[in-house]
Amino acid sequence: MYWRVALRSCHCKKIGIDHVDISSDFDGGGGVEGWDDASETFNVTLELVRRGYTKKQIAKLWSGNLLRVLDEVQKVAKQMQAKRFMMNVKIPVSKLWLYLVLCLTPGLCRAQTEIYPAPVAGDFVMRDFKFQSGETLPELKVHYVILGTPAKDKDGRVMNAVLVLHGTGGSHRQFLREQFAGVLFKKSGLLDAEKYFIIIPDNIGHGASSKPSDGLHAKFPHYGYHDMVTAQYRLLTEELGINHLRLVMGTSMGGMHSWMWGEMYPDFMDALMPLASLPVEISGRNRFFRRMIIDPILNDPDWQNGEYKTQPVRGLTTAIYTLIMMGSAPLYMQSQAPSKDSADKLFDDSMKARLASTDANDLLYQVDASRDYNPAPGLETIKAPLLAINSADDAVNPPELGIVEREIRRVKNGRFVLLPITQETHGHGTHTLATIWQNYLAELLMASEKKN
Repeated sequence: MYWRVALRSCHCKKIGIDHVDISSDFDGGGGVEGWDDASETFNVTLELVRRGYTKKQIAKLWSGNLLRVLDEVQKVAKQMQAKRFMMNVKIPVSKLWLYLVLCLTPGLCRAQTEIYPAPVAGDFVMRDFKFQSGETLPELKVHYVILGTPAKDKDGRVMNAVLVLHGTGGSHRQFLREQFAGVLFKKSGLLDAEKYFIIIPDNIGHGASSKPSDGLHAKFPHYGYHDMVTAQYRLLTEELGINHLRLVMGTSMGGMHSWMWGEMYPDFMDALMPLASLPVEISGRNRFFRRMIIDPILNDPDWQNGEYKTQPVRGLTTAIYTLIMMGSAPLYMQSQAPSKDSADKLFDDSMKARLASTDANDLLYQVDASRDYNPAPGLETIKAPLLAINSADDAVNPPELGIVEREIRRVKNGRFVLLPITQETHGHGTHTLATIWQNYLAELLMASEKKN
């Protein structure tokens, strides 16, 4: 099923486990059977588990090796910057390391650059960041990637910046794959990276940004969605010098952040596009889902108040049961497991792979962060044209609730599209299948275009 990825893993035996990284090839899926999109990423981990790789080895393959090399390159970059190397060419240290990697590693991003410009990565560190809870972190790191170059009008206003926001448990990688970047960021795509300046951050608690598993565990500040959006805004304005956004778009949690952007910074963007979200506080079955993830971990004696040495497997197992149901779609799952035996095998394999790649503290914080989300009271304050898109097979945001249809009337320039169930939709995960909804994005961009 996933023979291409499996064959790549064989290089580990040829050149050593410390010199292979599989995350830079497809970034969350890339048209490979069995790894068609981000929802099937566990298949890759599963194949590695089947081949006898340990959890530590799998962590190295899932970007651990790449991040180690980039850290080493960044040290060299800082030395070069200090010595005014490169003939006074001014490249921020936060970006210089990736330029070096691309120069020193021919072909690293070849597959990507044939489709869209290679992303440039960086880290923005905020000192003494104060959270809504009152807690403070001496250094909060927000990792991000950018594609393209900002373009300004005669008054110095950035006109082509696009902010793309990921969902719970995700990272920027889910957007750097064929089904998303290959559709939108390619030449002549709706968000052609040669025309737009695209910013994709790893949110607090996710990806390569600061998170509990870095070392603070359950002593990590209890961040919420407001903290995340504030950090995104500071990344744009303080690190990247962005004073205006052409578009804010996001999926799932990122969709909820998009609603919040419209209220917290109503004059900052031309358009908003939340996908797979509702503009009300987390309640009903969605809140049940989240409690069914949080409570089993907290109640597992092996959690040890977050100071476990090995993952609290009993609580984590129950939590992953819930995650699977939240993200599943009956039609798509039936096509993947059409018999009892295939369903049992898929279930067992999925659980084994997910348990090998999930940290309990990180998951707890990610899911609990939604506790302060509730844009409903301020929907009338949203000024920019807003297009909300959900899919009818989304178990997290079921259409029978009628919530978006009701609330969108309060958004002055709001519109809602409900995608019908088809063989192509993947439930909640439809949010990153750009071919399904890109025509609506084209309409939004056209409707919100500013005439000079």
